[in-house]
Amino acid sequence: MSTITKFSLRFGFYFLVFFYLALDLYVFDGPLNRKIQASLPQSPESIAKAKEQGVVARVFNHHICLSQLKFAIDERLWLEGKQEVNLSSTERKWITYAALNDLIDHELLRVKTKVNTFELPVSEREIEQRYQRFLKQFPEKNDLHAALKSMGIPHETAHKHRIAARIQQEKYIAMRVEPLVTVSEEEISAFYETNREALSFPERMKVQHIFLATLERPSEQAQQILEQALESLRLGEKNFETLAREISEDPATKDKAGDLGWISQARLPEELRQALFSLPINQATILSSKIGWHLVTVTERKASEIRPLADVKPEIMAALTTQKRQQALKAFREGLRQFENHKIEIFHDKLGL
Repeated sequence: MSTITKFSLRFGFYFLVFFYLALDLYVFDGPLNRKIQASLPQSPESIAKAKEQGVVARVFNHHICLSQLKFAIDERLWLEGKQEVNLSSTERKWITYAALNDLIDHELLRVKTKVNTFELPVSEREIEQRYQRFLKQFPEKNDLHAALKSMGIPHETAHKHRIAARIQQEKYIAMRVEPLVTVSEEEISAFYETNREALSFPERMKVQHIFLATLERPSEQAQQILEQALESLRLGEKNFETLAREISEDPATKDKAGDLGWISQARLPEELRQALFSLPINQATILSSKIGWHLVTVTERKASEIRPLADVKPEIMAALTTQKRQQALKAFREGLRQFENHKIEIFHDKLGL
């Protein structure tokens, strides 16, 4: 067989193969085409398979699993001092989507920070500090390993890598947001003029007290002890300092003559507020609260006063900076989400809400 004949046969064979593939893919919707289509991320088969595997969302085709979401919810609840069993259905829905949004943002930022890795170094100290905070959630080592396993993290070193990535993302956000957080002198002055009253010193009193709790004794008994102390004070048999040291059950003040320092109405329980602030100077009186009885005396009083701008400027600066940072962060996250929205899929039916 000549070389030309061999070449013609080979060419004919390849032509038939490519011709069949073309027909399969573009004309007949053959088995090869169906297999390729089924393997695409957006295909019903791929979506169904992902859901079966516990996937609740995909970002750039990266899977976010239900176990990851559950852990993110638990972590958020822990930070807020809440328990899932005490949540209403509305609160549970809110915290689920809040945690899921954090995970989605994390994946979006993971992609964005890849190109800025060398500009955003993370030290070992930063990683270790964050890791120690994470460890406080787990009283036992087994609890830690179980949590890592539920998140698909094989070991503690891998989790530290994730922590480093999260810190790097935070730095990336700061790099994008902080240049937008500026507060002018005009803004500070305007805030001061609008909030002058709220920034003023309220009416204050310097108070001494002797406290007896009623949680483990009859209320009448505590009242009687303080009445005897008040009589001793009026007769000059003992001074307030001695009585506080002898009978007060407030460990923070009993050795300081019962001195509570300068207090405003906002610092007082509602049941004591009006009665205490209506007392004249140096008139010892017995008052009751929900937790016990108090022998109190007002030693000094100061009227409310407007604080000058110079005194409150650092507070205003901090408040406006925080407000602008939150606004800039919200705008950044919304912009990022909007720009990459076509890369985000949420399987709402898998959230269990």
